[in-house]
Formats: sequence, structure tokens, C-alpha cells
Amino acid sequence: MMSDVIFHIDVNSAYLSWTSAHMLESGETLDLRTIPSIIGGDEKSRRGIVLAKSVPAKAFGIVTGEPVAAALKKCPMLTIAPPDHTLYAQYSQRLMKLLHTYTSDIEKLSVDECFLYYTPVAHRFPSCMEAAHTIKDRIREELGFTVNIGIAPNKLLAKMASDFQKPDRVHTLWKDEIPQKMWPLPVGELYMVGHASASRLNGFGIHTIGELAAADPEFLTTHFKSHGRQMWEFANGIDNRPVTANPHEAKGIGNSTTLKKDAVTAEEAKKVLLTLAISVSGRLREAGQLAGSICVELKYHTFETVSHQTTLLTPTSTTGVLQQCACQLFDEVWNGVPIRLLGIRTTKLVPEDTPT
Repeated sequence: MMSDVIFHIDVNSAYLSWTSAHMLESGETLDLRTIPSIIGGDEKSRRGIVLAKSVPAKAFGIVTGEPVAAALKKCPMLTIAPPDHTLYAQYSQRLMKLLHTYTSDIEKLSVDECFLYYTPVAHRFPSCMEAAHTIKDRIREELGFTVNIGIAPNKLLAKMASDFQKPDRVHTLWKDEIPQKMWPLPVGELYMVGHASASRLNGFGIHTIGELAAADPEFLTTHFKSHGRQMWEFANGIDNRPVTANPHEAKGIGNSTTLKKDAVTAEEAKKVLLTLAISVSGRLREAGQLAGSICVELKYHTFETVSHQTTLLTPTSTTGVLQQCACQLFDEVWNGVPIRLLGIRTTKLVPEDTPT
């Protein structure tokens, strides 16, 4: 019996790719992906942040999350297209429809990424590499955009693999490839290690994923609590989470609040996240539900909205766990811009008497 094989499929610069593909379908001849371009705020008002960038824009030092005004200083001839979330939802649905022609064992992580459980359909292909290239090439030819596919024995390694060289690539990350492919990377590139955790790890002399893997897990647990153990396990390629198909995902429970005064520090924002976590955990317990996934939403004073989500290792309704995960997600997504609104939403709900 073959061991588990999981694909992580991630759209390359999704918002820009989907806008470009739509423009080309509509008769435009210029492909935004081939010139310095971004998806972001209004060029005339110079407001908003960079949501996605082309490879030529990246060459000017433009980074996702920076203000549009700063990007224009780096590249005055930058082409700016406004975000269109309705369009993105349509392209995401087209991607999911294509992937479901192969299997229903698909766990959608966000609008532009998902896990696909390859093992049950392995008999249909000569190899997992050929299967991944077939899927990747079909997406490019039929839908007009590119993806990276990471292949690995678990979700964590598959996600790490898909982040290797881009775009339009297939990468593997098997257990015996971890020392060569993953351990030399900066510790901040490990999934679920945010900016704050990476800085603290650096302070302890832990700079690479390999150094984190070699660290004493008890030391990490002492300083980072349960997150320390999780970071150590991930650094060693340990992840037992199954791919959970979510075509009939339960409706979520969440809460959000518009702040009376913009939050300008992480400390201010995390106080709000604690209040939200208390509210959401209470509502989960009232409903007799445990949350399997959590999402944090931020709306900046520029009115740009960003969100970041993760699947929980064990479904929960505990305030402390929800708060800790929300703060980790916040650290990973916040770009320093003043915050007008904060929200926490839980999904993948299961009854609280579900065996774990």
C-alpha cells in the first residue's frame, strides 16, 4: 500500500493572474503579467495597498502589502488595476470545478489555494509528478492562468513545496528531501511562524528551519507554549492533519467590530482580538459546536480588506486557543497600516461531542 500523497495547489499571484486572464478573454492584447503591474488602490488617489504584483514589478522591489504610493515611487510607469473580488470568486469556482473532475477529496484553504488528496486516484496516473504536470498544464491551457503544485506526504510539506520557485512549477518535498530543501530556509518561511515568532526565535539563535528542527522541543514549549511544539513538529516535517473535503462546510460563527479609533500597534489590535475570541468561543459553546478553522479579517483605514486563515490541529471552542491562533494569523498578515476593523470567523464546525 502506497503512503499518502497530497498536492497543494496555489495560484500564482492570483488577483493579478485572474485580472489578466479576464482582460485577455475580453479582447485585450496586453498581458499585465508581462509588464510592471499591480492589483491595488486607485492610481489617481494613490491610496490603498499592493494586493498582487507581476514578476516585472517585483524586479523594482515592489512587495505585496506596501502602499500603492510607495510602489509608484519605485516604478513611476507602474500599471495599476483595481481589485474585483466578484471576478476572483468566479475564477476560483472555475478552478475548483476543474479539480473536481479528478477527485472530490479537495480541501479549499482560500480563494486561490487548496489541498488535493492524490492517493485514492493514484492508479489513474503513471506517477504523481505526471499527474501534477497534467493538472497544472490543463489549468494553464483551459483557464488561462498558472499554478504551483507542491507534492508531499502531508499537508505541511505540500504547502512548503508549492512555495518553492515560481511560477508554473511542480515541486516535491519528501521526508528525505527536508534537510536539503527545507532546513536551509529562514525560519520565518516555515508555515505558521509569523514575524513575531521568527524575531523571538532569532533572538534565541535560531535562524533557519533546520536549527528550529534541532532545537529542544521542551525549551520551545516553555517559551512559546503549544505553538512552540507545533513549530518544532512542522520544522521536522511532522503533520498528521488529513485532507478534509469541504463541499458542504457548515456555516461559520464569527464576530467583527469597527474600532472607534484606528489601531496602530499590534498590542492594541490583540486586545480587540481577545474580546472577539471571548465572544466567538461563547457563541460556539452555545451552539454546541467546535471550530475546525479560524480566519482573521482586517480592514485598514484605507478601506482595503485582507484576511488570513488556518485549519486548527484539533477542533475547539476554547477562548485561549482561538485567541492564540488569531494573534498568530494577525502577525502573519498585518503590514503595519492603521486598522479600522477587526474580525474573527470560525468555520468547519463539528458537534462538540465529535470524537477527536
